[in-house]
Amino acid sequence: MIDKPKRNRRIYFAVLSVGLVVCLFCLIYPINIIRPNRSQNPRDLAIALAVMRFRGVATVICVLTTLAALVIYWQAQCSWWRRSFATLGAALLCVLGALSRVNIYEALMFHPDLHPTFAAASRIKLGKGEKVITVKVHGVARAYPIRNISYHHVINDVIDKVAIVATY
Repeated sequence: MIDKPKRNRRIYFAVLSVGLVVCLFCLIYPINIIRPNRSQNPRDLAIALAVMRFRGVATVICVLTTLAALVIYWQAQCSWWRRSFATLGAALLCVLGALSRVNIYEALMFHPDLHPTFAAASRIKLGKGEKVITVKVHGVARAYPIRNISYHHVINDVIDKVAIVATY
């Protein structure tokens, strides 16, 4: 028969492990699937969007369950190093839970390019078959490579004193 502290330790680590796996999945899977210039199949994209939709609730449940298990573990465990290790695990889970609630695309990747730089078309090297968005205003033309816009989604520009927004 397993003694109570050992049983509590196993239960806590099982709860912590499941919580860490869920929070890591909620953090990493959507980032891996929904990223610029990566082909996505409809099934993976649907799963990633579903994870993003429900990850807030899932991570809150994981964090609350782990914190409740930590309290029980603290009451049953008198060793300070085991308590410290368990607290570090719970803190890591809380950090992962918080990070998974941040929309990484809005926070870090997709932001307007407020000061685009331009060069003559003869000086630009584009890959074979590379796509661009072109705009012509009052005889002045600009081309915005899709590979650049895919990271910003919005290019604010002024062409011949006319403000424009190129988006993709």
